[in-house]
Order: sequence, then C-alpha cells, then structure tokens
Amino acid sequence: MSTNAIVRLIKPSELDQLLELYQQLNPDDPVIPASDELTKLWDDMIQDPKMDFVVVEDGGRLAAVCVLVRVNNLTRGGRPYGVIENVVTHEDHRRKGYGGLVLQKALELAREADCYKVMLMTSSKEEATLRFYEQNGFEKGTKTAFIAYMW
Repeated sequence: MSTNAIVRLIKPSELDQLLELYQQLNPDDPVIPASDELTKLWDDMIQDPKMDFVVVEDGGRLAAVCVLVRVNNLTRGGRPYGVIENVVTHEDHRRKGYGGLVLQKALELAREADCYKVMLMTSSKEEATLRFYEQNGFEKGTKTAFIAYMW
C-alpha cells in the first residue's frame, strides 16, 4: 500500500474521476455525457445525508471507491441497514489493499449510524473476489439475493 493513500469521502469536484472509475467497473455502460441533468443528479447524491462515496486517493487521484447507503427501517428496533454498491479499484492500483480500505471505512460509517447489518452483492464468481469480501467482514450463504432488473 502506498504511504500516500488517503481514505476519505469524495469531494463534489471529483465526479469526472468517479465516472472514470465506474467505466472500469462496467466497461459496457454508456458514458454519461455532461449535462444539467447529470449535475443535478450528482448534487442530489453528494448532498444526501444517507449516501456516502468512500474513496481512496493516491497521488492526487481516486484509486478506489464504494458507495454506502443507509436505509431507514421499522424492524430491528428501528435500526437502519446499509447497502454497499459499486465497489471498484482502478486497474493501476489493484492488489494494494485499497478495496479493503474503502470497505472498512464504509463499515465504520455504518456502525456509527447504528446499522444492524450491511449488505453487499457481487456478480463475480471468482474465488479470489469472494474471499476478498469474506476477509473484509462479509458472509456468503447467509441470505439469498434476488434481483429484478428494470431495463
């Protein structure tokens, strides 16, 4: 791990770097062009108090990111739960521990918000990826996930 690595929340001005990272997560996704709609969407997301973009910065650039969303809940004594999505490390920075750093920070934020659980799904079937999530505190096989895609 680089000694220059900083774990923090994303800055509003880093949308372009975030979108570059997301191209590595889903290379087939269409590039979102700059527009007033994109600016509004980003402003809404970055100002949402229940949504955090946790990043690792290395050498002045974003090297890894994940998103934590906290969801209000009326079970478990009214404690919220968390969902982590869009976990990606830039290909030039993989195997340096940055993915683990963003996940651990997201879990810390979830604990601070008194979340009773945090969920994460991956489409990867790679054993190394599954082990990575297990090493970072996630258990596989305890629940079954179902997805209804809306496209």
